[in-house]
Amino acid sequence: MLTLHTAPLLLPVGAPPAADGAVLVDGDRIAALGRYGELAAAHPAARVRRWPGILTPGLCQPHAGQLLTRAYHPDPREADRLGVEPITGEALERLHLDETRWAGSVRRGLQRMLAHGVTALAGPIPQWARPAVARSGLAVLPALTAPAGRAPRLDPLAGAAGLAASVHAPLRQGARADLAAFDVPDEAALVEQGAGACVATVLAGRLVYRRR
Repeated sequence: MLTLHTAPLLLPVGAPPAADGAVLVDGDRIAALGRYGELAAAHPAARVRRWPGILTPGLCQPHAGQLLTRAYHPDPREADRLGVEPITGEALERLHLDETRWAGSVRRGLQRMLAHGVTALAGPIPQWARPAVARSGLAVLPALTAPAGRAPRLDPLAGAAGLAASVHAPLRQGARADLAAFDVPDEAALVEQGAGACVATVLAGRLVYRRR
């Protein structure tokens, strides 16, 4: 089934932005990009998903290994005691986590990454965490060299040079349909507010996160 994702501004990266832009998805691939009106007229049977703000390529998380295996993502039921942010360092050691709690943490970490518009992880990913990553459908890329002094953050845009430096791959016809929608008016606002403004993440054509 064809799906047409549209937003007030499309930022493909590597190509000019398009006002009232859209991405036509066929299965797990991008079938076309352009103005919503033109694509909708050419494909009247396509399902339409409208998003506020901007449509961009999915982001790449450069610190995936550290965030999944050297940080604990608290269960919501633990929020009153542990908070909601990833726990690292000495505080992590004091938790004395067993295999079950680590497995739950990895699943929640992946879910939180999807909620930040992430569609790809930079390796290496330890062997014990790979099954959960594989089930998520997130792409795994070779290890990246993060900017010096940049601490691991769930937000791939935090401390980054901009959107182009943070995306998994530009949106192109024929490429895998990995994209994200953010409730901000433009790229400058996205960089300022961060990937927490994500309202939807599409992974290989599947809507895997939608802000409620």
